[in-house]
Amino acid sequence: MADAALTDALMDGKVAALARAVSIVENGREGFEELLANLHPKLGKARRIGITGPPGAGKSTLTERLVTAYRSQGHRVAVVAVDPTSPFTGGALLGDRIRMESVALDPGVYIRSMATRGSLGGLATATREVCDVLDAAGYDRILVETVGVGQSELDVTRMADSTVLVLVPESGDGIQTLKSGVIEAADLFVVNKADRPGADKLRRELEMSLDLRTGKAARVPAHHGALRSGSTPKIATAVDPTVWRPPVLVTTASRSEGIGTVLEALEQHWTWLGTTGTLELRRRTRLAQRTREVVERAMRRWLWQDSHADEMIAARLDDVTAGKTSPYDLASEIVTALKEGARV
Repeated sequence: MADAALTDALMDGKVAALARAVSIVENGREGFEELLANLHPKLGKARRIGITGPPGAGKSTLTERLVTAYRSQGHRVAVVAVDPTSPFTGGALLGDRIRMESVALDPGVYIRSMATRGSLGGLATATREVCDVLDAAGYDRILVETVGVGQSELDVTRMADSTVLVLVPESGDGIQTLKSGVIEAADLFVVNKADRPGADKLRRELEMSLDLRTGKAARVPAHHGALRSGSTPKIATAVDPTVWRPPVLVTTASRSEGIGTVLEALEQHWTWLGTTGTLELRRRTRLAQRTREVVERAMRRWLWQDSHADEMIAARLDDVTAGKTSPYDLASEIVTALKEGARV
């Protein structure tokens, strides 16, 4: 049973209760689904912002600067840093928490490192549910930073209201972005480390790609010299006003340059989400996907813990090994048997 006292303490803003609740949910301990069910009516107040991109792009530094900026506006901020898994302990390596040391001691900031644990795309399976706990605990800005490998750029878009893709000029990210398809999913593009050669070239490539995507002719404004980080973001109007045209911003996060433009663009995106009804649609889609995930998790638990599927595999494994039957035929037999058993 979920502890009602824990829920009450969490809602009262007790940090110890929050840490305990997050651990219960992250590790799938007994009663975690009941705890989440109790918290569900309290959700929906927090803005969830995904920050992703390739390793070395400066995501942690950008995240830290955004946290500082949001705190200066009086917001309570939570950061979920999805770190690589330790091959020895299975836990997070905690690199992001170390890099955010300057904000870690702020009582209005909560930072949680989560291990990928082999999750597809590097996004921990329980990340969405941990964000629910933070939402219920009263944090109105939740930043989710991913490890930025594989399909994480796409994964994070499925759980965030706004997704920021952070790129750097020297790693050929323009071409990589087009190939991965993430250009279809990101809401803001940030070319970080803008003081390095190639930053403006990458910005122009992204602008041109976005213009082609929205059906506009290439509209790269003439300019002299590189665009400075911190320049006012120019958010082009798409042919269809209901379509968001992602801005391409430049920053040098290590020097806090351009952070204001990122905040402004995030605010503009939030306004667009609300006025077009996209926010409600995204959150409905997210809840439908969550329900499917919970059903699949319950089915997997039942299949391997409560059914006879494992026993059936063990009984026929010699036949599979000898080539008398295939894993596919055996799987089909098991599914058929389970369906028949469900009807009894």
